[in-house]
Amino acid sequence: MKLKTFKLVCSFLVLLVTAACGQQTPDVKTFPEAHPAEYWKKILTPEAFEIMVNRGTERPFNNPYWNNHQKGVYVSAATGKPLFSSDTKFESGTGWPSFYKPINPDAIMVVKDNSFGMEREEVVERSTGLHLGHVFDDGPPPTGKRYCMNSYALKFVKAEKK
Repeated sequence: MKLKTFKLVCSFLVLLVTAACGQQTPDVKTFPEAHPAEYWKKILTPEAFEIMVNRGTERPFNNPYWNNHQKGVYVSAATGKPLFSSDTKFESGTGWPSFYKPINPDAIMVVKDNSFGMEREEVVERSTGLHLGHVFDDGPPPTGKRYCMNSYALKFVKAEKK
């Protein structure tokens, strides 16, 4: 009888963990362009999917835009919407592209992130809820903010020469 109860409890726990860890579609009322993970897997590169959907982080100093000094706009890798400008990019020394403000504050949303035993502010794309990076209060004037973004969550659109 005890073995049967043990197996039943273990089966329930496995089911509970699987359901809790499964990728869920963000609420479309909050994020109107939200889609299931399967949709993003078809649209995004494997690196972008890992960062944006699974809320991963790329390696510092080993990503496409941390050392990019060209003029242009950084858009969402998922939607192509403009997020950050090279005019607000600065050298943070962290190994990730850092900006002191977004192009349009309404294009992003800052949400609480308590993962890995830390309390941080996560930056997500407002329309999709996809992960972009984090924001910290150690940036330069005029905002004092450091939007520390993952390169693979962005695409760079070079400014046209005039």
